[in-house]
Amino acid sequence: MRKNDGVRFTSSSINLCSFSSQNHNPFFSFSRLPFCCHTLTSTLATKFSVAEFFNSFIPSIGANRLRPITPPPLLCSSTLALSRSDESNQSGAVVEVKDSQQKSVSRHRREDEERVLISEVLIMNKDGEELEMKDMELEALAALKASRPNSALTVREVQEDVHRVIKSGYFCSCVPVAYDTRDGIRLVFQVEPNQEFHGLVCEGANALPSKFLEDAFRDGYGKVVNVRRLDEVINSINGWYMERGLFGMVSGVEILSGGIIRLQVAEAEVNDITIRFLDRKTCEPTVGKTKPETILRQLTTKKGQVYSLNQGKRDVETVLTMGIMEDVSIFPQPAGDTGKVDLVMNVVERVSGGFSAGGGISSGISSGPLSGLIGSFAYSHRNVFGRNQKVNISLERGQIDSIFRVNYTDPWIEGDDKRTSRSITIQNSRTPGTLVHGNQPNNSGLTISRVTAGIEFIRPLRPKWSGTAGLIFQRAGARDEKGNPIIKDFYNSPLTASGSTHDDMLLAKAESAYTGDLGSSMLVFSMEQGLPVLPEWLCFNRVNARARKGVELGIAHLLLSLSGGHVVGNFSPHEAFAIGGTNSIRGYEEGAVGSGRSYVIGCGEISFPLWGPVDGAIFADYGTDLGSGSSVPGDPAGARQKPGSGYGYGFGIRPSGTVSPCLSVLDWLFPDCSRNAVKARGFLEVL
Repeated sequence: MRKNDGVRFTSSSINLCSFSSQNHNPFFSFSRLPFCCHTLTSTLATKFSVAEFFNSFIPSIGANRLRPITPPPLLCSSTLALSRSDESNQSGAVVEVKDSQQKSVSRHRREDEERVLISEVLIMNKDGEELEMKDMELEALAALKASRPNSALTVREVQEDVHRVIKSGYFCSCVPVAYDTRDGIRLVFQVEPNQEFHGLVCEGANALPSKFLEDAFRDGYGKVVNVRRLDEVINSINGWYMERGLFGMVSGVEILSGGIIRLQVAEAEVNDITIRFLDRKTCEPTVGKTKPETILRQLTTKKGQVYSLNQGKRDVETVLTMGIMEDVSIFPQPAGDTGKVDLVMNVVERVSGGFSAGGGISSGISSGPLSGLIGSFAYSHRNVFGRNQKVNISLERGQIDSIFRVNYTDPWIEGDDKRTSRSITIQNSRTPGTLVHGNQPNNSGLTISRVTAGIEFIRPLRPKWSGTAGLIFQRAGARDEKGNPIIKDFYNSPLTASGSTHDDMLLAKAESAYTGDLGSSMLVFSMEQGLPVLPEWLCFNRVNARARKGVELGIAHLLLSLSGGHVVGNFSPHEAFAIGGTNSIRGYEEGAVGSGRSYVIGCGEISFPLWGPVDGAIFADYGTDLGSGSSVPGDPAGARQKPGSGYGYGFGIRPSGTVSPCLSVLDWLFPDCSRNAVKARGFLEVL
């Protein structure tokens, strides 16, 4: 073997570098939408050649470069070379030989496979002295794989060990130097550990919580910076943005003197939001009927915020719930080279107005198979004045009852920042009086006619909570089958509180409602106060409460409900609380259990899939008027021998996915069966 005086391996430092000018643009990674994950990793690309081994001139071992990917990596460049001393230089002098691309591939492979025996392997600092930090020496030794004492190594194997030392993350440079000693060749890896971490500077992270950064870097304080660990932290920061759908990421990192790490974070803020209307048929831009500000005020995304995909998705759903759009989509676009985004919301408007007609069955009428049939006709406009205001005019007409209603709704009053809505209603109705004054002899019936006009304001109070306040005027009276006003029924019970043909009242209404997720739970408190503006107007106070809770039991669903109310003062008899029927105690006719000043009703039901779109349900209901039936003017419940309390249980059916009361099987088969046979009916329903 030839003599190897002064031969050593050399490597330039691997440093954290600044990014190129194009990467200084924080929007460089946001242009490819939708937002996707980018990880900061490094890729080693190796190419080198060997002209001679130890005893001859050795061409350069070419560049090993940590090439940046998107986003730019932490480690940016390194160079590894194999050199030997020149005859004109002193021992230890190094002549670096440049890589020659003109050498043949076969010669590269042959020289690369030549081996030299290494007698000793040491880790030292860049000045050739022992490392002060012994833990770093152990880290470097642990990273070595091929370089071991008394082993024959090739240039490639030494180079790969250099890569392993650098990839451990603790060192910014590694220079392999070979010395020919009396005992053999000593291979020394001269390493330079990274600085100790003593501080953090983060720029541009407006949305990122400072506590998140503190927790991420806390474990590394006072320790040597590990580039691999730093890369993991940066990935976690990028992951924080991605999990929240935010357009943000780490765009630069640098280790400053004194062990200060400087992070540059790019957050894409919203520069502008534009509404673009598209034609329903051609999808070409067109002129919309809706005012842009009506849509923009629905959005939670505002200018200057970091754009969030999750927030944008909620905004799309919010605009769709307005009911005036057929399709809504948001497209983020780069706002030039500012690093911000412009949002373009494409909307396709629905037809604003139209007529409709239909029919149904009134649940308050059960005296015959066809007497409850009703027909309806309506005209509605969803977008009055282009402000999402709605007008609905409807007429429902049956053999007994009829309702004519005009309703105007403004979902969000202009200039209000609390999202208060306003509803104005005018209604003329005629409904059966069977709930309180049923069981007239000879099947003679009476109806309650009402003329109502009112205004209500609804405002969100807290998440899932809303409040309602309103003022309602009502004139109500009873009429016989021929439409003539009457003041007493067959049992000589009064039909009005004032003793005249009609009662006038002005009601102040207040209500608070809680609605759970997907309607699984509900809680409503309401109060109405009669205001005696004129002496003959009624003065009373009515409170009501309703609660409902749903619980999933595997494929079954348990639904529990409780309601109650009380009236104080002078009120119309037909306004008493009616107990019995499909909306209270199933197994009874409507209002057959009682009618009083007070009431309490509890219901329990377990529903389960039956077949196709039909669910089956097992139910049990109980209700009582708390002995208040006799306190209603004229005691209509006592005259009709209503029990005042009752219970029902059985089996029923209803459409899948609804929470409306199920239809009792025997109520459907025998609508006219006796209300006094509740126990027998309950038994048969279970069967």
